[in-house]
Amino acid sequence: MKLSTKGRYAVMAMADIALNSKGAPVSLAQIAQRQEISQEYLEQLFGKLRKKKLVNSVRGPGGGYLLAREAADIVVADIVLAADEPLTVTRCHDGDAVSGCIGGDKCVTHELWAALGRQIYGFLAAVTLDDVIAKRNLALAASIKRAKAQPGSVATAGT
Repeated sequence: MKLSTKGRYAVMAMADIALNSKGAPVSLAQIAQRQEISQEYLEQLFGKLRKKKLVNSVRGPGGGYLLAREAADIVVADIVLAADEPLTVTRCHDGDAVSGCIGGDKCVTHELWAALGRQIYGFLAAVTLDDVIAKRNLALAASIKRAKAQPGSVATAGT
């Protein structure tokens, strides 16, 4: 699976806001300069991020964008999906296509790639924007969150 620039740039821009806003709006020009991303490209991405309620826009002088909620409450999967980035690795259009990928049938490796896609989604859904900007061990942070989410796990027992 190759994550296109839409998903990567959306995450980079959101992390930039999380790091640099300090309660004040961050302009797309500032993000574009720091992250070396075209401002026009960011404008397209931020329209999508705003529609998915991940950012709020502030108009006028000193305007820009703020995170719509705390960085600890925004998962990377939501950002990537908001940018219209598919999180599948199969060649089927919807990842787990019932109609199949070769002449109406699933290819011999379909389940392998579909399972990998679910793992990627699970990882990105367990990593928050706060994890990214805090430069945590993302694999460990995701594993801990996923373990805590499992009913009956040692991590949730006694809580």
